[in-house]
Amino acid sequence: MGRSYLFECSKCGYKASVSGGVDKGFEFWVQTAACRDCRILFDSVVRRRIPDTGLKTAFDFQRLRLRRAEQETPPTLEAALNRLPPVGVRKFKWVSFKIRCEVSLAHRVQAWNEPGKCPRCGSFLEKNAIPFRYWD
Repeated sequence: MGRSYLFECSKCGYKASVSGGVDKGFEFWVQTAACRDCRILFDSVVRRRIPDTGLKTAFDFQRLRLRRAEQETPPTLEAALNRLPPVGVRKFKWVSFKIRCEVSLAHRVQAWNEPGKCPRCGSFLEKNAIPFRYWD
């Protein structure tokens, strides 16, 4: 079960509700990231569990291409949280994603782990003791 915490900057007043590093749930994993262009913190989905259907016929090549394009861009945390679990599927596989900004794929992002610095002013962020949200 994953947890999100509220991180606050005492110098500039910036607030972010993120995990603070790598966090694992049953259906997906997240990594907290800092975007240098947007100057924000966010949780990016880095692994997701999807049904393993396999390639059965020659007509599935087009569907396979669409699935690969879908797998390259990670879902947002809210989309992963609101997804219903698959019913009747027995085989699953894990798909990995690169960390990408929610606003634009061209932005420069890097992994952020606590204790870390504020993306706006550079001072260290303070973590609240009680989790803001439990997910998955």
